[in-house]
Amino acid sequence: MLHFFHHALEPWITSYGSLAVAVLVMLESLGLPLPGETALVSAAIYAGTTHHIDIVVLIASAAAGASLGGIIGYWIGRRAGYPALLRHGSRIGLTERRLLAGHWLFENHGGKIVVFGRFFAVLRALAALLAGVTRMDWRRFLIFQIAASILWAGLYGGAADIFGKQIEHVAGPVGVAIGVAIVAAIIVAAVMFHRHGDRLERIAAARAQSKQ
Repeated sequence: MLHFFHHALEPWITSYGSLAVAVLVMLESLGLPLPGETALVSAAIYAGTTHHIDIVVLIASAAAGASLGGIIGYWIGRRAGYPALLRHGSRIGLTERRLLAGHWLFENHGGKIVVFGRFFAVLRALAALLAGVTRMDWRRFLIFQIAASILWAGLYGGAADIFGKQIEHVAGPVGVAIGVAIVAAIIVAAVMFHRHGDRLERIAAARAQSKQ
């Protein structure tokens, strides 16, 4: 299974490397349905198992892509405003309910949403857009956005790289067991993030609507 993973991933990693991950992460941060986070994790595991890509460069590239995507999203929100997002946001998955939820969260929690929103798919693009819509000071936003991007890329990329190295140095049944455990952990983490993200969205949307 690991050999299949390497062969399937190697062509685009060796051809485009960290740049491809940075672009995918940047576009995903703008709300496009692209696997930026998945690309980072996959490339980091590849780096840990083959050493054909520098993990530091990969993490830095992902952080740069996330930062740039958030900055672009901020200026789009600042220039377009809430009415424009309400009219056109559904095209990139920003429904009225998500916009209401995000707007309420941002007004009440500010910069914390920029940081923690990086780790929730439903808030990843919305946080930067709403920072612009609510005209958060751009210098303050920039600090939070860069910090969040570095933290996110470092945690996801670093953990995946460590997992990759552990897989490389363990053979036979133990290696298979570790591989299964890693896959299970990733699945459980994804389910937990989605559950909490959906719950957070429901609560915030209900409170935002109650204030209207």
